[in-house]
Amino acid sequence: MIRNIVFDMGNVLIRFDPEEFISRAGITDPADRRIVREELFASVEWAQMDMGVETEASFEPKVLARIPERLKEPVRDLLHNWAFPRQMIPGMEELVQRLKNAGYGIYLLSNASVNQPGYWNQLPVSRLFDGTLVSAFVKTVKPCPQIYQLFTEKFSLRGEECLFIDDAPINVAGAVAAGWSGIVFYGDAKQLEEKMRKMGLAF
Repeated sequence: MIRNIVFDMGNVLIRFDPEEFISRAGITDPADRRIVREELFASVEWAQMDMGVETEASFEPKVLARIPERLKEPVRDLLHNWAFPRQMIPGMEELVQRLKNAGYGIYLLSNASVNQPGYWNQLPVSRLFDGTLVSAFVKTVKPCPQIYQLFTEKFSLRGEECLFIDDAPINVAGAVAAGWSGIVFYGDAKQLEEKMRKMGLAF
């Protein structure tokens, strides 16, 4: 029986769209946009921040050293402030609230940097969560098997009682391999609710 709902963060609860962030920084030239996308958001160091190997502070001099002078200030701002303001995925906060009201445990399992609490804790939805585990703090990422084990151990949960919601199929596959149930999220809260009800959840 499912007793706990475990959510991913980016593009499940809150929007993560580098193209939108780049536009918000006022970068319009296609070549400049490509540089920022590749050297910042699609960089090895960005992935290493999720792994807890890099931090925003340690990454900053590396990324600034390999981009043109005209982009240094907007890239510095994006590195540290891309999370502000954040946009919720429509319908998700309401869905989480109803699940919480129905008595389900509500948890977060996210690949993110050590700066994650700085913006997560500012979101009203964060107050509905019974616990969070962020990859950078345990130095392993989804879909590595260890992170699902660390999660259940941290919160004293049984994998077979956990339902994992993530927008990346490979991360859901990792949870299923660990004995959890899983649903891939495609951006539609109503569709997610229907899938949950078909699995027997009542809320």
